Amino acid sequence: MSSFAERAHLELRDTQLRRNIRRATTTIRARTARVTGELPDWEALRDAGQAIKAAALHDLDTHLLTLEERVTAAGGTVHWARDAEEAREIIVGIARRNAARRVIKIKSMTTDEIDLNPAMQSAGIDPVETDLADMIVQLAHDTPSHILVPAIHRNRAEIRSLFEQEFGQGALSDAPTELTAAARRHLRERFLHTDVAVSGANFAIAETGSVCVVESEGNGRMCLTLPRVLISLMGIEKVLPRLQDLEVFLQLLPRASTGERMNPYTSLWTGTRAAAHGDGPQEFHLVLLDNGRTRIMADQAARETLHCIRCSRCLNVCPVYERTGGHAYDSMYQGPIGAILTPQLRGFDAAGSLPFASTLCGACYEVCPVKIDIPRILVHLRAGAVDARRAAHALDAEALAMQAVLWMFGGQARLRLAQRLGRLAQRLVARDGVVSRMPGPLSGWTDARDFPALPAESFRDWWKQRA
Repeated sequence: MSSFAERAHLELRDTQLRRNIRRATTTIRARTARVTGELPDWEALRDAGQAIKAAALHDLDTHLLTLEERVTAAGGTVHWARDAEEAREIIVGIARRNAARRVIKIKSMTTDEIDLNPAMQSAGIDPVETDLADMIVQLAHDTPSHILVPAIHRNRAEIRSLFEQEFGQGALSDAPTELTAAARRHLRERFLHTDVAVSGANFAIAETGSVCVVESEGNGRMCLTLPRVLISLMGIEKVLPRLQDLEVFLQLLPRASTGERMNPYTSLWTGTRAAAHGDGPQEFHLVLLDNGRTRIMADQAARETLHCIRCSRCLNVCPVYERTGGHAYDSMYQGPIGAILTPQLRGFDAAGSLPFASTLCGACYEVCPVKIDIPRILVHLRAGAVDARRAAHALDAEALAMQAVLWMFGGQARLRLAQRLGRLAQRLVARDGVVSRMPGPLSGWTDARDFPALPAESFRDWWKQRA
C-alpha cells in the first residue's frame, strides 16, 4: 500500500499535469477572491455558516428523524445505510426492482465514496455520469482529481481527443462550446430514455423534507425531473434544520467554489409527484449514509470536519495540491479536506499518510467558508497516525531510533560521547559544514534536505576553556 509521499513523487514527474492544475487553480483562486471580496458581510456569512453547521451536528439525531418523517409524509422512502456495502445493496436493489438497465447520475462524489459504479456494472446496470467533468473521467477510465472539477488534470486537447474516440461524431476542435455541444448530443438520448436516476445532495432540509442540489450545467435538473425513479444518496452530515438556513449557504457555496454570485441551477424537491402533475420523480428514495461519520462526530477534536460543504476552495489555495494534483491522495476527497476526511473514513491503516500531506501553512483555514480549522485537525490526526503505527509496529526502525536518541540525551556523558563519535564519522560525508548525503537508510532524510555538520567544538567545551 503506497503512501502519499510515494504517489506524489510519481505525480511530480508529470509536467503537463502540473501545468494543467496550476493554470486551473490560479484562475479559480483569482475568481473566488474577487467575488468573495465584493461582499462587505462575507466574514459574517462565514460565522453564520459555521454556527449553523455546528448546531445541526449537535442535534443531528433529532434533525435526521424529522427529515425522515417529512420525506415519508411527502411520498418518499428513507433508507438508512451504516456503511458502503449497505448503501450499495440498497441502491442496486431499487434499480433492479425497477428493471433498470441504465441509470443517469448527478453529484457523484458520495457514490464514488461507496464504489457504486462497479457494483452497478456487476449487476448488469450501466451507470452514466452526466456532469461534464465526471463524464470525462468515466470515459477515460480515470479517477477524479478535484472535488469540484474532477477532470481538472486534463486540458482541452486531451478532452477533444477523448470525445472524438468515444462519441463517433467526427473531428472536433478545442473550442469549449464545440466540446460541450458534443457532450450534449451524446447525453440527450440517455436523458430522454432512462427511467432511474441517482443523485447526491448538497443539503437536505429537516423542516420540509426537501433535498437540494446546486450545479452549473443543467444536467442535474434533467436528472432530477425526467426519470420516473430518483434515488438520492446523502451523507448524514448534510442535513440542515430549517429552510431559512439555505439563505446563508446559497451565498457561501457558489462564491467559494466557482467564483459565481449565485448558482445557475438550484434544484429543490420534496417527495414525489404524480405523472399528471408535471416533471419530478414518481418514486423517490433518500439513502442516508453513515460510513464512519458518527465515528468522526465522536471525536471532539475532529468533529468540525463534517462542517464541510464541498466547495473545494481549500484545494485551490493549497501549495501541496497545486504541485501534486489530486491522484496522489488516492481518494475521491482530495486536498486539505481530503487529508483530514479520508483517514477518518478509511482508518489510519489505509490512509495514515494523508495528514502529513500539508505544510500547515493555514491557507485552507483562511479561505474556508465555514471556518474549518484544518491545520489544527491535521496535527491532531498526525498524532493519531503515529500512535496507530506504534501500536502496529512496536519495534520498527523509527521507534528504535527514537529510543536510541532518548538514551543518548538521557545523560551528559553519553551525549558528549555521541558528539565525539559523530565528529569522527562525519569526516567521511561532511563538506563545507554540510552533510548532503547520509549513508544507508539515513539517506531518506538527506534526500530532501541538507544536514548541518556538527561543529568542531561543542558549546560545553568552549565554555570550559573560557572558565
